[in-house]
Amino acid sequence: MFTACGEEASREETADNMDTQETVMKATPINMTEVKGSPDFFGATILLGDISTKPDDENVKVTFNFNVKNYALKKQTEDAASKMCNNSEKGQHIHFILDNEPYAALYDPTHTVSLAKNTEHYLLAFLSRSYHESLKNKEAALMYHFKIDEKGKVVKMDDPGTPMVFYSRPKGDYIGEDNTTNLLFDFYPWNTELSNNGNKVLARIQADNMDTTMTVDKWQAYFLHNLPTGKPKITLTLADKDGNKIDGPMTEVTREFTLAHDEPLPQ
Repeated sequence: MFTACGEEASREETADNMDTQETVMKATPINMTEVKGSPDFFGATILLGDISTKPDDENVKVTFNFNVKNYALKKQTEDAASKMCNNSEKGQHIHFILDNEPYAALYDPTHTVSLAKNTEHYLLAFLSRSYHESLKNKEAALMYHFKIDEKGKVVKMDDPGTPMVFYSRPKGDYIGEDNTTNLLFDFYPWNTELSNNGNKVLARIQADNMDTTMTVDKWQAYFLHNLPTGKPKITLTLADKDGNKIDGPMTEVTREFTLAHDEPLPQ
């Protein structure tokens, strides 16, 4: 479940007075509803396969290969049309999240990134429905903690044991009512469970004249409603039962995205 606090619900917008009179509209408060009825894919699994490297000037190109079983990449999820939210025409895919940066959507089970030598990294990869909602069964995700050593080699490090949270959606640009009415909000906790009496995710949503924090204590996907157009941003913070930020890597992340009724997009 979730609760909201600190929301600025009194913002007023003045419509263009081209005809007869000025119209004042109060902004509708941002709210969040649970995404329901998504098909389960029990038995779907993703495993890390071969990793290869090659020099890339001062960096190293690292290619990750994945083994996906009991899940069809590039296929449309059966209820995609009824979800009425942003959906990938390319179908089901992998979310490849490196160091909590915006994910790469993989429609083939391989991906190459360029990384600097003497750096440490956290990779989360999980299977995604075509409308970008993550599969949340344990076998459908993997974590890989590694470093690139001074010689440009990939060195596996100990599996992280501390709680983490990774940002997934919203992401990128959303144009038109069909894509902005139901805005998928999805994230991925690692090494922790969320509960009313335990750890939680604080989702601070900032937009024009709005600053709202949702406390989320149930891990599932949600729809965000009534976000104003422009460039909102969401900050996810993994917090303990008392609402205090948990120390450690990958416990806070901010992402900005764009909402527009039509083009051109706001700058």
